Amino acid sequence: MSPIWRPGVVGVGPRTRKPRVGAPPSRRGFLRGMMQGSAVFVGLPLLERMLNGNGTALACGGAIPKRFGLFFWGNGNNPTRWVPATDGADYALSEQLAPLQNVKAKMSVVTGLSVKVPNLLPHTSGAGGLLTGMAPLSSDGNETFAGPTIDQVVAAEVGGDSLYPSIQTAATDANGQSYNGPNSQNPPETDPYTLYERLFGASFREPGEEAVVDPTLGLRRSVLDSVSTDIVSLQSRLGAADKARLDQHLTGVRDLETRLARLEEDPPSLEACSRPESEPLASYPDEEGRPQISARSRAMIDMLAMAFACDQTRVFGHYVCDPVSNNLFPGASAGHHNLTHDEGGDQPEVNAITLQIVTELAYLLERFDSVVEADGTLLDNCCILGCSEVSLGQTHSLDDMPIVLGGGLCGTLRTGIHYRSYTGDNASSLMLSILRGMDILATSFGSEDAYTESGLSGIEV
Repeated sequence: MSPIWRPGVVGVGPRTRKPRVGAPPSRRGFLRGMMQGSAVFVGLPLLERMLNGNGTALACGGAIPKRFGLFFWGNGNNPTRWVPATDGADYALSEQLAPLQNVKAKMSVVTGLSVKVPNLLPHTSGAGGLLTGMAPLSSDGNETFAGPTIDQVVAAEVGGDSLYPSIQTAATDANGQSYNGPNSQNPPETDPYTLYERLFGASFREPGEEAVVDPTLGLRRSVLDSVSTDIVSLQSRLGAADKARLDQHLTGVRDLETRLARLEEDPPSLEACSRPESEPLASYPDEEGRPQISARSRAMIDMLAMAFACDQTRVFGHYVCDPVSNNLFPGASAGHHNLTHDEGGDQPEVNAITLQIVTELAYLLERFDSVVEADGTLLDNCCILGCSEVSLGQTHSLDDMPIVLGGGLCGTLRTGIHYRSYTGDNASSLMLSILRGMDILATSFGSEDAYTESGLSGIEV
């Protein structure tokens, strides 16, 4: 687990991370050296270079952190209706991208990328290959991702600075596409009201509110500490399998300790942080056999925006629907996945479903852009990766993947452009660029044919 660091603290630890050359120091930065063979770090005080040009607000990457979000939907798109006719800055949105017009200047469309893993497991190969850069694993009918998905790679680096390392949500009864590794999936919350209680219930307070601290929290933490010590003493007597189980258990205990401790801390003094204006409905029952996808999605998105603004988390995954999902969308005569294979011609019903999904992506980007942070907006300080696991659902194609990047990630990613690869560039290159934009010193992404050490320079600033 990453060491928790605060400004002014001196500590010792094995991990070091260098800032980008020329980048202003952040409040998470520190001075480095060696002492008796161990890395040491000294927390930096608040410096002028952390401020904006007016000297009034902490620069992005400091008190205003960078964030990453994944917006995912299953069953792909129709490339002929998705890909804009021209590339570069002076491009017009295509038919299926038209709902994004209001945020066109703050996003980029990326087309022509290919997932380079063998397409042996329909839908799973694309999802796992895109989000992990590795071919998924299959044994006795069980399919699982071979490594952590990009949201969890990011969360492992930045998640320790917030109450929740990552938050997973879904607008349908989806399983999500977030993995810590093989057979370790992070299921999303599918009930908006339950998510509201978790994020903005009794334990939440806005900056400036008087704390109402549960007096049992300290006791619960001390009990957890004692149990952890006792469990660790067993390690010398355990076999390899039991040690692995113990490590997994201790990780969960430590995460719980951290969350309990953060409940007692003052909330961040971020001007945009507040409770959502209204609570979600207690339930969202199906209407005439159709799930309320849009209503559930927007309720979740409103809470995710405030979770970012209040620094409760810096990573989320939001899933409209899973690969192979057969949700009955408004206006559709059959389930989504079935239509991608069975509808003839140019598939007008599938096209209408894709437009509905992109409309929800537009809602997310516009909602995040409405939250003012310092001299910009919440969206400016984020990277929102919108994607699916295939392009044309009818053929399960892994070429010309549908990808939208929302937000400029504090000026590290280009916006307002259509980047078109004419050579089927490796989709892992995009993931590597995102990691580097998040100030994560990743040297590569993916494995075997999907392996890369090069980012996608066309979308980098």
